[in-house]
Amino acid sequence: MPPAKYFTIFLGPSPRFWLTRGVARKPSTASVATEQSLFRWRLIGAFKKRWRRAAAKTRRAATWTHPGRKLTEEDYLSLSLFGLLNPVVRTARGLCAASGLARVQRDVCTRPVRLGSFSPAQTQVAPAVLAAVFAELTREVCATVEHAHQRRWLIQDGSLFEALPRMYWAFWRRQGTGQHQVRLHLSLDLAQAAPARVTVTPGKGCERAAWRTQVQPGDGYVADRYYGEDYQLFRELEATRVAFVVRLRDQAVINVLEELPLTAADRQAHVTRSVCATLGCNPRQQSIRVRLVWVQTDKELICLVTNLPPEELSAGEVAQLYKERWRIELFFRWLKCLLGCRHWLAESPAGVTVQLYLALIAALLLQRHTGLRPTKRMLELIQFYLLGVASLKELKTGLAGLQPRQKT
Repeated sequence: MPPAKYFTIFLGPSPRFWLTRGVARKPSTASVATEQSLFRWRLIGAFKKRWRRAAAKTRRAATWTHPGRKLTEEDYLSLSLFGLLNPVVRTARGLCAASGLARVQRDVCTRPVRLGSFSPAQTQVAPAVLAAVFAELTREVCATVEHAHQRRWLIQDGSLFEALPRMYWAFWRRQGTGQHQVRLHLSLDLAQAAPARVTVTPGKGCERAAWRTQVQPGDGYVADRYYGEDYQLFRELEATRVAFVVRLRDQAVINVLEELPLTAADRQAHVTRSVCATLGCNPRQQSIRVRLVWVQTDKELICLVTNLPPEELSAGEVAQLYKERWRIELFFRWLKCLLGCRHWLAESPAGVTVQLYLALIAALLLQRHTGLRPTKRMLELIQFYLLGVASLKELKTGLAGLQPRQKT
């Protein structure tokens, strides 16, 4: 029997299916990067401009100015960012091999990069520079509200990223074998569905402690039930003029002070009850006076707590606001599955932080230059363009076709 015959068609970052054709079987070359498969990515230039402005204002490691060092910090970061959205290269070794191509040297990095130089560079990068780039892009994408009395709402949550066993600093817990995780604490702008503030910690890092460092006076936050366990945190948020809509656990002790009436709009939003109350059984540790709203969902009855009065946020609006919390879950899924964050190019705490910042910067750059929120379809179109399957004109047409769909 002659060997089976096939060729591979790429749809996105990995082979989706195989079609039988008249090409003899041979070892796959899908992972071999060629100059034809690595097309120019214009967003690299946009990143470099912002990075240079931030780097000029931030103190960086002296090793980057050493006369014997040939790899620059800009080249290292640009090459890492290039690899995040590129459907061909997925490893540090592959990126170093791609850096030898003329087109990559012209558009991404200025010279070939050796693996022996690329890997150690992760510990010398200053995450503060990338944090400044991230903040600049956040200001551009998440425009400020037009009226001073309007409140900016953010969704707060954290997500775990699988780490390697040798990343001992990321040890989280032991269930059978040891689990190593990296936790990304994220504040997602509700209006633009874009990352606004971020903190990176080992997996055992407390989400409520990270939230305390990210809040800013005047903001509003939507959060899940884990954030509703610390009643002292409610007091701190109230003192800093931060509004919140947080889900309570079923075991919470509720001390009802006053029953509140419901309007027709509240009942239409599936609100079943609203009261003013305090939380906690110990008088010394009870929460501030808050408002509780019970909402009947398709699956269960949930209880939401807020520090805003009905005049500022009705019970129905509380229910609708919490309903939007799923947006951050979709963003985490998009970040993990589509930006390649499940494979680490670096393993040190600084290197992991840099890679997560670059992934968030990539998402903001996409949103900044396309005017669209990051979606799976958007990334597929960009990858078709990077592979040379689609022209720049076809890419622009495809992105324009996504815009009406996002407005609905």
